[in-house]
Amino acid sequence: MSYHELSIEERVTIQLGLAQGFSQRRIARLINRAPSTVSRELRRNREAGSSYSVRTAQQRMRVRRSNCRPKRKLLPGSERFELVVHMLRERLSPEQIAGKLRSMNIPSLKEAYVCRETIYTAIYALPVGELRKGADHLPAPRQDG
Repeated sequence: MSYHELSIEERVTIQLGLAQGFSQRRIARLINRAPSTVSRELRRNREAGSSYSVRTAQQRMRVRRSNCRPKRKLLPGSERFELVVHMLRERLSPEQIAGKLRSMNIPSLKEAYVCRETIYTAIYALPVGELRKGADHLPAPRQDG
């Protein structure tokens, strides 16, 4: 069974249920979750002697989530991203770019190396035609037929 995070609507239901004096089991039935899920949510996000707050629970969830996920290396707008886009516009393949970044010594870009898979992921995350913007000086792609 896979775990799904509680939605904000479910957290609101928990908060309202507690305010109305419902048991954890009754709240669990309302949101169609196991009673242990409600218990764990309250244990994680309730201050000692304080009431449950949806806002606090959401903030804590975001912090926990960001701590467990790796940081992205190619964020749009970053210096490394712009360097990769420049190399792509120069018609280098992601494999070639990865090799060049490995051999470059750029102090402002700590650990500038990114693998080809990361570059491909960044390319596919861009809106269609985004790499072509500002690349009007490049020749049109050949159409072999």
